[in-house]
Amino acid sequence: MVRWPKGPVWVAFVGACGAARAAAGAASSEELVLQARAHEAAHEEDIALRRYTEAIEMDSTNGAAWTGLGELRFRLGEPAEAERVFTAALERDPLLHRALVGRARARWALGEHAGAEMDLEAYSNARLDSNATRELAAWFGVDGRTPAQLAAWRRLLAAATREGDAAAIDEARRMVRSLVILVDGADPAACPADSDPTRRALARIARRAP
Repeated sequence: MVRWPKGPVWVAFVGACGAARAAAGAASSEELVLQARAHEAAHEEDIALRRYTEAIEMDSTNGAAWTGLGELRFRLGEPAEAERVFTAALERDPLLHRALVGRARARWALGEHAGAEMDLEAYSNARLDSNATRELAAWFGVDGRTPAQLAAWRRLLAAATREGDAAAIDEARRMVRSLVILVDGADPAACPADSDPTRRALARIARRAP
């Protein structure tokens, strides 16, 4: 039995699914997800929401149904409902990375920046997703977390170097140079706390332009 998040919207919505379930016939959970996506493409969002919900009621392990429902809720301007869906999905499958990034964006939209950054950082680390790391760096910038922003751009520089992406390397180098100047003494790589000769040498390298 699926335990849905509480709230009046969910009570009304789940209650309305009974009639639609009969119309869906004996379709499998996977088929219901395909139907939901088709209705989304046709801008029939209400039907798509019902189909995703039916798919979850039929098979609560269907990750595509959970993420599809959460992402549609988010696109419809309902970040609180989206966050509840993604959280429920992650309670069932903590490795459902698409739900993790979806919850991050929903939390950011709700102003829950700390939780959003934690989720997106976990996602970007798990998937080695440069686009997510770039988005995370931008969020750190908005919150004035310059040392964390610098760390994110250093990861982007390392990823671009591995991939041999010249344009991305140039961009990341420019950002690292700028952020090193802004961070200054708050950067443990450039300003180590002790006076060990090796750490001083590493600090000089860190301050040097990449």
